[in-house]
Amino acid sequence: SSSDFFFYCCQICSKTLAFADVSLSKVLKGFTMNRNKREKEYYSIDVGDSTFTVLKRYQNLRPIGSGAQGIVCSAYDHNLERNVAIKKLSRPFQNQTHAKRAYRELVLMKCVNHKNIIGLLNVFTPQKTLEEFQDVYLVMELMDANLCQVIQMELDHERLSYLLYQMLCGIKHLHAAGIIHRDLKPSNIVVKSDCTLKILDFGLARTAATGLLMTPYVVTRYYRALFPVILAGWRFTHVVDIWAVGCIMAEMVRHKILFPGRDYIDQWNKVIEQLGSPSQEFLMKLNQSVRTYVENRPRYAGYSFEKLFPDVLFHADSEHNKLKASQARDLLSKMLVIDASKRISVDEALQHPYINVWYDPTEVEAPPPAITDKQLDEREHTVEEWKELIYKEVLDWEERTKNGVIKGQPASIGATVSSGPQHRGSTSSPTTDVSSMSPDLTVTDTDSSLEVAAANASPGCCR
Repeated sequence: SSSDFFFYCCQICSKTLAFADVSLSKVLKGFTMNRNKREKEYYSIDVGDSTFTVLKRYQNLRPIGSGAQGIVCSAYDHNLERNVAIKKLSRPFQNQTHAKRAYRELVLMKCVNHKNIIGLLNVFTPQKTLEEFQDVYLVMELMDANLCQVIQMELDHERLSYLLYQMLCGIKHLHAAGIIHRDLKPSNIVVKSDCTLKILDFGLARTAATGLLMTPYVVTRYYRALFPVILAGWRFTHVVDIWAVGCIMAEMVRHKILFPGRDYIDQWNKVIEQLGSPSQEFLMKLNQSVRTYVENRPRYAGYSFEKLFPDVLFHADSEHNKLKASQARDLLSKMLVIDASKRISVDEALQHPYINVWYDPTEVEAPPPAITDKQLDEREHTVEEWKELIYKEVLDWEERTKNGVIKGQPASIGATVSSGPQHRGSTSSPTTDVSSMSPDLTVTDTDSSLEVAAANASPGCCR
């Protein structure tokens, strides 16, 4: 019987251990003590419709958001003495797709290190063995709100251009390592009340080096890089992120979605109705079936960007930095280009007159993240194999963070970092309201600024 077999194995182990002058009872006792100690480190609490089992250092959990990739709550970290955000990955081992996204997000978050990309503070699982392993928790910096809330506010040129500058800095940092985000949208961009911006959610990010084809379920429809490009099976490049930034910028100006399509067809119609039907040169780049469809659609002349984004949508031109509505329109016209080969690059956007007033080489040219897994996107595994890979990543993090010290972690995460160009001379308070921010301010990313209540507070972070 199984019990006899277990007893027999224990006898063998006992004899072997006796030879090494170690008793089996001591080993089993030690294993039990370690197991009990681990169990005592965690507690369970219901957060919304989910149960979080977290380390006891995290208290006062409150739900602040949820999505396809997971559920997020705010909490107070007694070890770091600051508020944090905890993301419980949603059913990471449900299937291969979920597991691969979870692995990709964890690996990329461990690699990136830039002030405009959300910082990873901790990774843990309450399960004690690979066999039991089923939950992954990511602990991140806590911000005040996402860009959805900021979009509803009236932003002057300084705030609008500064938010876009930070967005582009974060994207450039990713692109420098060959990472294409592919899912940029207002809900994946978070801000603080001092106008600091960070990009998050790398579950759909891919590396450009793989040469993989564009798929129709890459990004939220309103911000994706065009129906014919996706269905034509083009290889994706960095400029798909620029299209998304253009859509987000347009939404910040107009306070509504620029291309609110119900489906792929309606999405394409919304694009060409406003921007005009694409040129014959562009059509010749499409495969025959997609080209035939596009050619058979009604032709639209489109509208000028002066009509799409008239002066009345903008605040008065900036006196200090000479930022103008005409510059904002010019930038939009270079981002929202149907032909990706003619769309402005991230480097060009950062040099644009509407953006480069904030240019700081230490932010724009920060060292790129070192991707440790060179086969991040080519990997194809079973769910169990993905599970083991993710478990190893979690154990690796725990090993690096023994005694509360992150070994090999870049120093900038959680540290005070000065942002912005040299001409901004004074220093703002971490709780400075965006409405009082001026281009003369140096926005400082401090630990205390991360302790502001998050998205469960009033919906106007930048109010």
